[in-house]
Amino acid sequence: MSEDIAVIVGAGKGLSAALARRLHQEGFRIALVARNVEKLAPLVAETGALALSGDVQNPQAVETAFTAVDRTLGPPSLVVFNAAARYRGAVEELDPGEVLDAYAVGAFGGFLTAQAAARRMLARGSGSIFFTGATASIKGMPHSIPFAMQKFALRGLAQSLARELGPRNIHVAHFVIDGGISSSWATPGEGGPADKWLAPEAIAETYLSTHRQHRSAWSFEVDLRPWVEKF
Repeated sequence: MSEDIAVIVGAGKGLSAALARRLHQEGFRIALVARNVEKLAPLVAETGALALSGDVQNPQAVETAFTAVDRTLGPPSLVVFNAAARYRGAVEELDPGEVLDAYAVGAFGGFLTAQAAARRMLARGSGSIFFTGATASIKGMPHSIPFAMQKFALRGLAQSLARELGPRNIHVAHFVIDGGISSSWATPGEGGPADKWLAPEAIAETYLSTHRQHRSAWSFEVDLRPWVEKF
């Protein structure tokens, strides 16, 4: 079995799809984990990926998905956590259940994914665990409390893991996607300069190059933003 095995957790259109396509071009064998695997059918057909249904906030579901990867593909060399839940509203109007769900998906789900990945990578002696962050990872905005809570927590998780696992030859990196991704919008680029949205293919290229970094010069936090974005 190839050692180039990637697991993308929280897979969907946009960044996850672009990353799957790019890794497929490089010969990776790929597993895609999502709540709704039916939506992944076109991507599976295109990349030959293994599609696995799983709720990232459920410990047993995460372990079951990774066990399926072990059995079908082998131990992963790259795991990317892309899952998040978005709820918006004024603080006095937010539903506590939705806030808890956002945290469970975007933060606790990140922990469960990282734990499953780390156990396998420690056994194989190497690997990369990547987390997709956002502007909200470093700057909370009005009416975006649930998203900021999960992204701040995810960044803290990534920092702790990097310090713990780096000396054990596991590369942990956190990516701050500081701007809108073009595929998330109905008409990318409309009403402004060209390339005002981040191209998912360009982000995927950065993830791949970070995975391939020499361990004498690993990146931890990578900021990505379009050339017109203020920061």
